[in-house]
Amino acid sequence: MKHPQKISITPRDRLLRAWENSMELVRDFECYSKEIKDSPKISETFAEFAKDEGFHAARFRELLLETQE
Repeated sequence: MKHPQKISITPRDRLLRAWENSMELVRDFECYSKEIKDSPKISETFAEFAKDEGFHAARFRELLLETQE
């Protein structure tokens, strides 16, 4: 029996959410890396993580674009 009130979450929905979260992490990590002045090691770590997360965001975007075709 189908549930008329049930909300279905698709793989594309998950991708969109992951992409948005990933982009937010990039912004956060970039800000943290610039805010932290008294610990170069921590600042550099956040900068590195921002770059890594940027690659994740880019891949999620590619997959999203593929699902639109």
